Amino acid sequence: MRFAGLAAVGLVVSLSIITLGQAPPTAAPAGQGGQRGQAAQGGQGQVGQGLAAPPGAAAADGRGGGQGAGARGGGRGAAPAGPAEPTPRWPDGKPRLGALPGQKGLWNGGGTTADATAPYQPWARAVSADRRDNNMEPHTRCKPSGGPRQFLTPYGVEFVDMPDLQRVFILDIGGPHTFRTIYTDGREHPKDYSPTYYGHSVGKWEGDTFVVDTVGFNERIWIDRGNAPHTEKLHLIEKFTRTDMNSMTYDLTVDDPGAYTATWTRSSAMRFAANSELFEYVCQDNNFAPELLVGTHEHVDRSSVIVP
Repeated sequence: MRFAGLAAVGLVVSLSIITLGQAPPTAAPAGQGGQRGQAAQGGQGQVGQGLAAPPGAAAADGRGGGQGAGARGGGRGAAPAGPAEPTPRWPDGKPRLGALPGQKGLWNGGGTTADATAPYQPWARAVSADRRDNNMEPHTRCKPSGGPRQFLTPYGVEFVDMPDLQRVFILDIGGPHTFRTIYTDGREHPKDYSPTYYGHSVGKWEGDTFVVDTVGFNERIWIDRGNAPHTEKLHLIEKFTRTDMNSMTYDLTVDDPGAYTATWTRSSAMRFAANSELFEYVCQDNNFAPELLVGTHEHVDRSSVIVP
């Protein structure tokens, strides 16, 4: 009995030594922890694109901006992202401006306009400086934003290309939550067009570039965040070139002899946010920028008509 007891003790000690000598469970490779964080953050195109996630948004496919070792694109040790899918096309070969059938996605970016090198007339330069100081932008009063300012609307825009109707619609999410119509049926601009917020736009394809010609803007909008004053003489040429599934180049030409001494151009990039879509947004309920209503002033004189 005594020998059996000693043997049992020896067996327990031997098993303990073997157990202690084993390597600890293998830790998850760097990057996997971030995948769990990504799934909690929202789909690609919201947090993953540097935008605030819309209220109530749920993770679409776990490709947003995660937390943990693998945050921000997969983390250390993760395989690099492969090349983007090629430009999606219609059966006739023309590029699609929006998502593929059965899928969803929004465009962010674009909207780059004037800077100090723009050929301002003296009055336009002074107005530009005042706008940057006071930021009393019509957009914050839920007014539509024409021209390149539309692409700076929070949460991005959606392109809806409808060849059967010969129309392209650009839908806003944030701001006034409105839309712009681009006619692709070959029509000309009307001769007696009444100026509007978005103006009158006609579009055509030049190779793989969608060229949009717009006139007829009123002066109640800003076409950017304040740098580029305009008059009703404004004529915009916008060129959209989708270079792959996720990328589009936005080329802008501004011709306004009422505000500038010469035509000027700018170019910027737009990025496609897959798995994002429109959601209900009421501008009056989501205006969290009261300082942009009065700028640097303590109050606004309501006794006269406000002219942006």
